[in-house]
Amino acid sequence: MGLSGTVVKRIKWLEDGILADGARVYTDFRPAAGQVLSVRLDDPDRRSGILPAPGPLDIVYEDLDVIVLNKAPGVSVHPGPGHFDDTLGNFLLYHYDEEGETADFHPVHRLDRGTSGLMVAAKHPHAQEVLKNQLHTDAFRRVYLAVCEGVPEPPAGVIDAPLGPRPGSLMEQMVRPDGKSARTRYGVLRRWGDRALVSLELETGRTHQIRVHMAHIGHPLTGDFLYGTEDRSLISRPALHSGYLSFLHPITKEKQQFAVPLPQDMAGLKL
Repeated sequence: MGLSGTVVKRIKWLEDGILADGARVYTDFRPAAGQVLSVRLDDPDRRSGILPAPGPLDIVYEDLDVIVLNKAPGVSVHPGPGHFDDTLGNFLLYHYDEEGETADFHPVHRLDRGTSGLMVAAKHPHAQEVLKNQLHTDAFRRVYLAVCEGVPEPPAGVIDAPLGPRPGSLMEQMVRPDGKSARTRYGVLRRWGDRALVSLELETGRTHQIRVHMAHIGHPLTGDFLYGTEDRSLISRPALHSGYLSFLHPITKEKQQFAVPLPQDMAGLKL
């Protein structure tokens, strides 16, 4: 079944963790031809410590193993200082409770608080591990849409610039020769006056990678208060949206693909 050692360690102590024809067996069991082997993948208890709390969820797709969400801008993915009960994790666990599911919060990747759009969370550790192993491979694809200041030239290319923390800042990242390797592919989709709508794909997954790379080439994202110029009369966040997501289903191995349109605050920038 391709279960990791971590998952096996979690389930082998459960009464219904590993069953052969409905009877409990252990990790050294070797099934005979015709026997039915079943493994419990869902969470026997929640270990994340996240408090379920009601809140808006835009569910794009859901099954027993994964859930795909269209995250609203301004919503954090994980609880943290100042946001203990108003995050995607809180809302998702409340949704699971309402549906009678025991699943915990198993995010596969994350979006910054100001970023909107598609993200996938697993419903059990095995699905999470399988999907995380797909990250930054051809099996897992994310296409971001952004509005930037100015129009990049050339209209398509790869930004290859290492990133690391900016000294003296708790939040900012910067291009620095001793940073971690970072590559972003971009392409101009259309020109909106003095701005451009661009598509972006990450070959690596560094903190604020798209925002820093676009600022590095002289085209910061519209509304980016850290790496560009904030103008709340235009948009109250960095204009970045996860518009397309595809991956191989962790159980069936079938390709799953999803797309959502630009949110209203970004679409309004073309006017």
